[in-house]
Amino acid sequence: MTDTNKSGPTPADWKALADKEVKGRDLTWETPEGFAIKPLYTAEDHEGWDPGLPGFAPFTRGVKASMYAGRPWTIRQYAGFSTAEESNAFYRRNLAAGQKGLSVAFDLATHRGYDSDHPRVVGDVGKAGVAIDTVADMEILFDQIPLDTMSVSMTMNGAVIPVLAFYIVAAERSGVSQDQLSGTIQNDILKEFMVRNTYIYPPEPSMRIISDIIGYTSANMPKFNSISISGYHMHEAGATAVQELAFTIADGKEYATRAMATGLDIDAFAGRLSFFFGIGMNFFMEIAKLRAARTLWYEVMDGLGAKSERSKMLRTHCQTSGVSLQEQDPYNNVMRTTIEAMAATLGGTQSLHTNALDEAIALPTDFSARIARNTQLVLQEETGITNVVDPLGGSHYIEALTSKLVEEARELMAKVDEAGGMTAYVGTGAPKAEIERAAAEKQTMVDQGKTVIVGVNKYRKDKEDPIDTLDIDNAAVRKGQIKRLAAVRAGRDEAACQAALKALTEGSASDANVLQLAVEAARHDATLGEISSAMEEVFGRHDATPKPVSGVYKSAYEFDQRWAQVTDGVEAVSRRLGRKPRIMVAKMGQDGHDRGANVIASAFSDMGFEVISGPLFQTPEEACKMALEKDVDIVGASSLAAGHKTLIPELINKLKDAGRPDIKVTAGGVIPPQDYDFLREAGVQGIYGPGSNVVECAADILTLLGHNMPPLDSAMEEAAE
Repeated sequence: MTDTNKSGPTPADWKALADKEVKGRDLTWETPEGFAIKPLYTAEDHEGWDPGLPGFAPFTRGVKASMYAGRPWTIRQYAGFSTAEESNAFYRRNLAAGQKGLSVAFDLATHRGYDSDHPRVVGDVGKAGVAIDTVADMEILFDQIPLDTMSVSMTMNGAVIPVLAFYIVAAERSGVSQDQLSGTIQNDILKEFMVRNTYIYPPEPSMRIISDIIGYTSANMPKFNSISISGYHMHEAGATAVQELAFTIADGKEYATRAMATGLDIDAFAGRLSFFFGIGMNFFMEIAKLRAARTLWYEVMDGLGAKSERSKMLRTHCQTSGVSLQEQDPYNNVMRTTIEAMAATLGGTQSLHTNALDEAIALPTDFSARIARNTQLVLQEETGITNVVDPLGGSHYIEALTSKLVEEARELMAKVDEAGGMTAYVGTGAPKAEIERAAAEKQTMVDQGKTVIVGVNKYRKDKEDPIDTLDIDNAAVRKGQIKRLAAVRAGRDEAACQAALKALTEGSASDANVLQLAVEAARHDATLGEISSAMEEVFGRHDATPKPVSGVYKSAYEFDQRWAQVTDGVEAVSRRLGRKPRIMVAKMGQDGHDRGANVIASAFSDMGFEVISGPLFQTPEEACKMALEKDVDIVGASSLAAGHKTLIPELINKLKDAGRPDIKVTAGGVIPPQDYDFLREAGVQGIYGPGSNVVECAADILTLLGHNMPPLDSAMEEAAE
């Protein structure tokens, strides 16, 4: 007989057994969020937490009762390839191969509101996305793609007015009315001031633009999502899951509040708001993050007075992490993307983009893009993930993480509310500084090997295998765009176009809807740069200089032998020069991604260098002038958007022309290995790609300055002794 009164093992019994097995070693680990993760979770760890059921408030377990059991997530691939013609061909190939929606990546000249013939964007045209200058470009981009049935997502914030106007007019010219258009425009400017920096106008007029777009689309485009509130770019900039959650939801709250202030009924527009999150390698944390986001958004919208349940549902697109991709041993990126894609789907995303294995180096090839897309097809068709709604619901660990994320994000959101909302909080610089500190802390963990990245700081190959990458002929793309711009300008009714642009400027100074006026200007073939400039006359252009955090590296490396060697080297160079060695961290071109530049500036400052952070968006001429004025020893040029072959050689030549060839130039960021020889021949004296150890970069810089540093292997041997 069985003794039915005997109870099973308790958590205390488990702990005693586990301690015996690992001889008392502590099995907890700490996440970047500061969460102490235990090796075992039970019901006690989420006592009082009720996630509810899918399809019911607060939608923690999903916004649909059936979720993927009724219809799987939409497969999107975010892509743009230099010209509208090449991008269109790529889209059509992908749609034929199983992709269900389009997601457009624009080049940085377009993002920043410049036509391709503008002198500031010589190295940016067609790099990191498709160049769009006119409605004609947009027509080519969507040629033979039925816009009345195809959902289109466009990642655009700074130049959101002309890009959306071009999309509307291009559809009109193909016979598709505005009310038939479906998809999403990102239109999330607050996060640009925190992390991505592809803004044009200052915060207040930028917020006015968002309200105008929400108002226009609510009245004319009922199937179109007027904004995609993005945590992705915060994630990529180094934010913790708590920061990404709190700041993204707070951004959404601010947009909704501003729209309501214009007289819009919250339930008239809230159902068309959507979100965009990044998915990283902490598998269970990312699943819990999406569940927590739905809970938090429900609470925010309920608090703002929304009555419709649809208004309270957080719908989201997700993208696997770009920052988790590595240049070294890049086929490991396939596994990373697969794991992140699984987290997104198990967390309940509505649509998904999977990054290609080579995107740490360049734009994806057809080969790598196919693997990325097929990753989603395999998950949908072969794994059974789509057959069960929220399959991890009820997991003690998942529910405990979800509850903890909700609690921590609420506290951070309360700080935002106390500051007067997200626009005011962004104005203080606090969220940007908090994210930059988190990024620096994460990088120290990688550099020290405490956070393992396979093939980078552990299990490194002796020699990297070559990999084919896509190379864009920037000069040829720009030449073609300039030719089309000239043709459009020559063929339009110039008087009607200028009248429409004048009306837009006057409307910007009043309370007119700027999107409505821009659509009219687009119908008369005004260019993207002209529409942007018409508003800039009233709104002005926003500029910023990075202010990196300090102290993170110094604290993390306090007892590190290699750190001590490098700081001693900096002191030796300082004695020789009679001052600290000066390094200028330069961001040239229209690439605003400054995570890497800020990490370098923070670390080098902690090591004793005098660091001059150049303003964003410099031309080579401006960078040269600043380097001369500050009398720097080295310029470290940061490149993440493929402008390195144009901008960095030009900087070197200008320094030579100014009689200062002694100022050394180094390059860091996303630079394909096959470009290294080109850059070295151009005069670049140090190249540091993704995965480079920051302390070793500093040791190399000291060598360039004439101080002999022991190599890393020797330093490790000394530390071991």
